[in-house]
Amino acid sequence: MSATAPAPSPSSAPATSTAPGYHPRRTLPLRVEAMRQLRRRRTLVVGAVLAALPFILIAAFAIGGQPDGSDSRNGPSLIDTATASGANFAATCLFVSAGFLLVVPVALFCGDTIASEASWSSLRYLLAAPVPRMRLLTSKFLVALGFSAAAMLLLPVVALAAGTVAYGWGDLQIPTGGSLPSGTALPRLGIVVAFIFVSQLVTAALAFWLSTITDAPLGAVGGAVGLTIVGNVLDAVTALGSWRDLLPAHWQYAWADALQPHLEWSGMIQGAAVSVSYALVLTALAFRGFRTKDVVS
Repeated sequence: MSATAPAPSPSSAPATSTAPGYHPRRTLPLRVEAMRQLRRRRTLVVGAVLAALPFILIAAFAIGGQPDGSDSRNGPSLIDTATASGANFAATCLFVSAGFLLVVPVALFCGDTIASEASWSSLRYLLAAPVPRMRLLTSKFLVALGFSAAAMLLLPVVALAAGTVAYGWGDLQIPTGGSLPSGTALPRLGIVVAFIFVSQLVTAALAFWLSTITDAPLGAVGGAVGLTIVGNVLDAVTALGSWRDLLPAHWQYAWADALQPHLEWSGMIQGAAVSVSYALVLTALAFRGFRTKDVVS
């Protein structure tokens, strides 16, 4: 007489909660996301605009003549020595673009992260892939920061090359007097670019947070740019006194201390601390809000 084997209990059955080979950390690799963003038209347009700016300024100086500082109301500025050397021209390009032009690509790259997927109705499909929400945010934000850093590096590199061809290679002339040898000027310009990137982290985090709470990419980008402009306006209100020290815009030109004979760090350290503090809070809000957001698009 044969005995019937007992059916396996549910507790003894093998559990297959995920597909074979699936690992959350392997979803949406940074390389894949970077290639997606690199092929987008807005990335190419931003790169073209930043690369063209130095040539536009060279043409302006060629048409208008050499800057002589006659219009400087607050003392000499970097524009007065723009044609002294390639290093001076690169510093001038950073000076004229740091306040607004470099804000736009940062807001564009970071504000277009999640909102663009929602506007295309592809966000829910990404999450159903399944890509964990925190992985999605991390990959997109890191790639956006990478493209922002590349945009800030592209401008001075092109400006240095174009300025050297147009005005020659030489020391960086300081508007207030003195100069920095070319071997010292290049690392100092590197410090300037690094500080500008750190100071823009607050704009990046603000645009990223707005991108997680709206389905309109232009809303996130425009909101970040608009609030940055508001910060610049408030910084111009001298009646605020020491309260302006809490505004990231108050420190946006602290990098000028790097282009002095004696490098001064205090202003850049304070500016970086303010920007990073705001950026950490805004990034945390983005991750916390998106964790429980009801994604329907």
